[in-house]
Amino acid sequence: MKNKIVLAFSGGLDTSYCVKYLTQEMDMEVHSILVNTGGFGEEELSEIETRAYNLGVASHTTEDATEQFYSECVRYLLFGNVLRNNTYPLSVSAERVFQAMAVAHHAKAVDASYIAHGSTGAGNDQVRFDLVFEIMCPEVAIITPIRDQQLSRKEEIAYLQENGIDWDWTKGQYSINKGLWGTSVGGSETLTSNLSLPEQAYPSQLRTEGNRTLDLHFKNGEPVAIDDMEFKSPVAAIQTLQEIASDYAIGRDIHVGDTIIGIKGRVGFEAAAALIMIKAHHLLEKHNLTKWQQYWKEQLGNWYGMLLHEGQYLDPVMRNIEKFLEDTQTNITGTVHVKLLPYRFELTGITSEFDLMSSKFGQYGEMNTGWSGQEVKGFTKILANQNKIFAAINSQKHD
Repeated sequence: MKNKIVLAFSGGLDTSYCVKYLTQEMDMEVHSILVNTGGFGEEELSEIETRAYNLGVASHTTEDATEQFYSECVRYLLFGNVLRNNTYPLSVSAERVFQAMAVAHHAKAVDASYIAHGSTGAGNDQVRFDLVFEIMCPEVAIITPIRDQQLSRKEEIAYLQENGIDWDWTKGQYSINKGLWGTSVGGSETLTSNLSLPEQAYPSQLRTEGNRTLDLHFKNGEPVAIDDMEFKSPVAAIQTLQEIASDYAIGRDIHVGDTIIGIKGRVGFEAAAALIMIKAHHLLEKHNLTKWQQYWKEQLGNWYGMLLHEGQYLDPVMRNIEKFLEDTQTNITGTVHVKLLPYRFELTGITSEFDLMSSKFGQYGEMNTGWSGQEVKGFTKILANQNKIFAAINSQKHD
């Protein structure tokens, strides 16, 4: 009997190589599974399934985890205004844990002895997948052909072509991973410290000139409507905003960060909806939350993003942080006004019944209605005490 193996499959170059190698060189019975976290349409899913069977899989399964990914992860990235190194909204790295968990469940369901993924040996994904598999199905052995053989993309393409699979290098020179919270783009340029990605490397091209204004409506921190379009699910709001804003080529950047394995890495990305929503949500919080709420949210939001980036989603501390973040969203209800322009966006203001910038207590730089000038003098005098004492004592020592 052939050895049964479950492969995390995306239909891309790496996982296509894995199917051919595992069936042909290792004589394995490959059961592929694609876990959709918001990056695939129905037509594309159908094409990928056909490709999987043409490559030689024994079975192919598609699992839609988009709503789960939002409700159990993306909403907390939004609540925490998470931007790794103040740049990257964890577009794809956040998805990997959910894909890995679904793959682990599938491996148990089909009673597989082995489990495989197409990660290289120089990135974060290998750790994210392995970590989940070690926790959820430690009895299943992990096989990683790309990592173990240290293959280049050109070598993978050559192998597929030698085995009757036509693969055009022009399609393989960029590694593109699309999901609900954005799309990552990797290529030869991102392996350098100085080169930028060319225009054609980005999946979304500029199609609209001029500008457009729109209103993003939030309820308890979650997106519920765009202009007069109400949505049954925040997922639909994210997807609609992405469709609108991608025409303006908004949300492009290159992230530079520290990998789990200790080396620096660069990755290009486009994440129009994620960046607009995070910035809009953050602006609403700046109006509606107190100083110390904002401070502690920033600390815990950064921790949450770091742990998620490093594959630690299953650590119970993540559930603790999620409860804190969710509790802060009670008053994050209102509308953020946004202007879209080619390659950028502007936040023009907010409207909310919970806005703490209330004129009846004073107008910054203009009028004080809740206190007198004399009261400020007394307040400032007491506030200065600590540093006055320090200055006085230390000036005597220096004399």
